[in-house]
Amino acid sequence: MTTVTVSVAHRDEVTRRALAAFAGEPQGVRISFESVEALWKTLTPKRWDVLRAMTGQGPLSLREVARRVGRDVKTVHGDAHLLLDAGLLDRTDDGRLLFPYDAVHVDFTLKAA
Repeated sequence: MTTVTVSVAHRDEVTRRALAAFAGEPQGVRISFESVEALWKTLTPKRWDVLRAMTGQGPLSLREVARRVGRDVKTVHGDAHLLLDAGLLDRTDDGRLLFPYDAVHVDFTLKAA
């Protein structure tokens, strides 16, 4: 089972993890955002629905994703492109969409201002 960790990390933390990975230390699969605001701007509730519908499902057509989330193809198309641009989705050679993970873990800490 492949789990992706979605997190909020500053550039220095991402750099530290990259250097550790180059040194052979396993880092796991991560997708990091620079701030909580950037995370929520990208991962809206409807986009979470798309990821939830695609988790562990293998490649799916855009129409199938739209059917699974109960939305029209046009709006899911816009969300899919944003998720592709953010690196959360992949596109297969035959044009289907892929979220190549079996589980998602969200990891960030809210601190006092």
